[in-house]
Amino acid sequence: MTFKSYPCIRTKLPGPNAVQYLEKEKKYISPSSTKGYPLVVKSAKGMVVTDVDDNIFLDFTSGVAVCNTGHNHDQIVASISSQASTLIHMSGADFYNPLQIQLAEKLSAICPGSYTKRVFFGNSGAESVEAAFKLARYHTKRSIVIAFYNAFHGRTMGALSLTASKLNQRKHFLPLIPEVIHIPYAYCYRCHYGLTPDNCHMACVTWIREELFKTKVPPEDVAAIFVEIIQGEGGYIVPPKEFHKALYQLTRDFNILYIADEAQSGMGRTGRMFASEHFDIVPDIITLAKGIASGLPLSAMVASEKIMNWLPGSHASTFGGNPVSCQAALTTIRLLEEGLIDNAAKQGNYMINELKKLERTYPIIGDVRGLGLMLAAEIVKDKQTKEYVPEVRDSIIQKAFSKGLLLLGCGRSAIRFCPPLILAKDDVDIALSIFKECLVETIQGKF
Repeated sequence: MTFKSYPCIRTKLPGPNAVQYLEKEKKYISPSSTKGYPLVVKSAKGMVVTDVDDNIFLDFTSGVAVCNTGHNHDQIVASISSQASTLIHMSGADFYNPLQIQLAEKLSAICPGSYTKRVFFGNSGAESVEAAFKLARYHTKRSIVIAFYNAFHGRTMGALSLTASKLNQRKHFLPLIPEVIHIPYAYCYRCHYGLTPDNCHMACVTWIREELFKTKVPPEDVAAIFVEIIQGEGGYIVPPKEFHKALYQLTRDFNILYIADEAQSGMGRTGRMFASEHFDIVPDIITLAKGIASGLPLSAMVASEKIMNWLPGSHASTFGGNPVSCQAALTTIRLLEEGLIDNAAKQGNYMINELKKLERTYPIIGDVRGLGLMLAAEIVKDKQTKEYVPEVRDSIIQKAFSKGLLLLGCGRSAIRFCPPLILAKDDVDIALSIFKECLVETIQGKF
């Protein structure tokens, strides 16, 4: 392994400077967000994050799958600086913005589908989902929307209505938007129907057609099915290819919009520009965020020109498609196309094979899954019973933090690995060496 100067932990964590900020955080910041460990960031570059006490961490979170080009990529910083010196803001809701138009043209070209597309710009994944929700009802004149258990689409009221990830996200916010139906996702490791991929005949889709549409929900009243191509916060769950094909065919049969939420799986993360490309699916609407602008606030909702036929005033955003964010996105897409997507596929293939070796070795890893650099290891009490152990998962993440590796949880009991797409093999080896140490310590401590 090539020696690298990271990670490097110089103080007890949290360090003295971090402790001061944590105390102020308690006083001034809303407690509604979740923070897994006391990391107070001072700076970041490439694969590395430095905290306010000069502890150096290897980042396998990418700021929650956002910094796909790495932290503060030189070309991203240069494009931001150049644009900021020219124009920072003129609302795209009221004025024409050349960079919005250029980025929309580029997204129309690279998003799946050979037809002409139109783009709505927002600031976050939740905003792109809200826009897609509204457009689906506007275009179809139908009211019902189908989503999936374990799905995460955002926390604003429309997006939250589609979300079914954690109770705390919905608790005390009811009633939400009506006419949203949730159904089981193709989570084959924990099949809702107790079946296996070789004998299920896509029961999770067949059930919609044969049960839901014949007993409770008139298909002619369904506007759209919202689906994460790979479930993100729900556990980095990768369904069989047949699932999306069957679901897509269902939407064709009943003239329902197939809406792909690629806020986390898009922009090169899976080794393709969009995860839907792995499944040979052309969504009617696709929502993008996170990795689209290398850390600047930006999201996009992309649909065919036939679907995006709403009238002026139907929907808009003051800050969506900010010129600086659009310029960062154009540079981001160029970097992805020039090699980062290929690197995600290459390093992801190496990493998942190494993780599967750990799965075969350590009894608390029940399942390893993912595509590209969207990978997860599900932690269980026992491989046979598959019992969830979120406290063990959280303990492993804390141990990794103490050793200088940044990880995040997902689902009820999984650890996700979503490093920047600039990742090198040496970085994988360092991260998995630390992860292995944490697993050994956990097992020896008997959880």
